[in-house]
Parts: sequence; structure tokens; C-alpha cells
Amino acid sequence: MNVNRFAAMGGHQSSRSGTDTWITPPAIIEALGGVDSFDLDPCAAEDQPWPTACNHFTVADNGLLQRWFGRIWLNPPYSIKLATRFLGRMAEHNCGIALTFARTETDPFHRFVWGAASGLLFMRGRLNFHSADGSRAEANGGAPSVLIAYGSEDRDILAAAPIDGAFVPLRLPKSWLVEVVTGTWSEALDTFFHGRSEAVTLAELYRAFSDHPKTRANQHWRDKLRQVLQRGQFERVDKGLWRRTAA
Repeated sequence: MNVNRFAAMGGHQSSRSGTDTWITPPAIIEALGGVDSFDLDPCAAEDQPWPTACNHFTVADNGLLQRWFGRIWLNPPYSIKLATRFLGRMAEHNCGIALTFARTETDPFHRFVWGAASGLLFMRGRLNFHSADGSRAEANGGAPSVLIAYGSEDRDILAAAPIDGAFVPLRLPKSWLVEVVTGTWSEALDTFFHGRSEAVTLAELYRAFSDHPKTRANQHWRDKLRQVLQRGQFERVDKGLWRRTAA
């Protein structure tokens, strides 16, 4: 293996900084579920001051040659060739979250992010990474950063993460698209109950919604109906008997 070729594995690099090792701030990992929620970091630094996943590959392992498994945390080297290869591998694996510069116009971004990811979180401001000894770099990374989700579960995790920035969903699931077209479940129930003064049974509701566009996109639609009924605008008159609360 050509060690120099892979010397940047594990971090962001800048030719002005004099080092190739830039460690992800631990608060980022924690906000995305914590170290134990990531099974593998294939780009870890050799002298990692804190873990970023349960397992790590360093330059000595060459993560590009290893088998990837589980949920991945990927903070790839930022040379174009290596970043392209690691993002391509991440897109193929399709489970986890990556952190990279928001070079949205580049070919790798179009191929392996816009064309493959499930969601993006464009972070506000610029990150200050950490050195191998754990100290926070005085200067920021020099460019805006973006967190990239692969797979539906990580899209939802990224959307809910307490990280300041703008979330952009990609590859919306069918149920999300139906939500946009047909409105919310609460609105659908409001429409059903409009003009009805009497209470209705769950069985009646199930029959009424059996062919609704929203139910065709959600195999657990009965559970969803019951969940919405239990919110404030509806009340249970008796077991299995519901009505709309008075306005």
C-alpha cells in the first residue's frame, strides 16, 4: 500500500495547516445518536483522541479495501480523488452519515450526494475541527460543511438532530409525497368528521379510510389513525367510539 496516498484518511486537510488530521467535534457525533450508534468509522485517524464509532479503520487498514458493515460515520479525506472514492463507497453502502465540505457543484457531489443521499443538513457557519491531540483548532475549516444522510433511518435522524443549520430531504418516501398532496392525517379526520354530531366507531373509520390515498402509502395506517384520534381535537366517548370535540 502506498502510505502517502492514503495519508489524509481520517480527516479534513488544508495545505496551509501543515497537518492532514482533523477530527470531528465530539458534539456532532453525540447529536447524531452517539458513538455507540455508529458501527464503523472507515476513515479514523491513527491517534484518535475520542472514538467516533464502535470500530475504526485507519490509514494502516485502508478502509477502501475493507468490508463495511452497519451504520457508518464517514469523515473522508478531502483530496478530490479520495473523497470521490469514499463517497462512492458510502453511496453503495447506503447506511450512515457523512461529513464533508458543501461543494455542491462538483461532479462527486452530483454523483454520490445529490444522486444517492437521502437528506442533507447544511450547517450554519463553519466548523472548527480538532487536532490529533484533541485540541480545538483556532481557525475554522475554511469552507461550509454539510452532513449527508444515506438511507431512510439516517435521513430521519439527521432531520431531528439538534444541530444548527438547514435540513434538505432528498428521495422522499411515498408516504411523505402523499402527505404533501393530501394534507395531514388530522386534516383528513377533520374532513371525515365535518358535519357529524354523532360519535363513530373505529370500525366505521377503518371502512371510511380503507381506500384513502394516505392509507395506500402506509401499511400501519390504522395505528396512525388511532394515534391522531388521541390528540386534543378528538375525544373518546366510549371504548372504540370517537367524536370531534366542539370548536
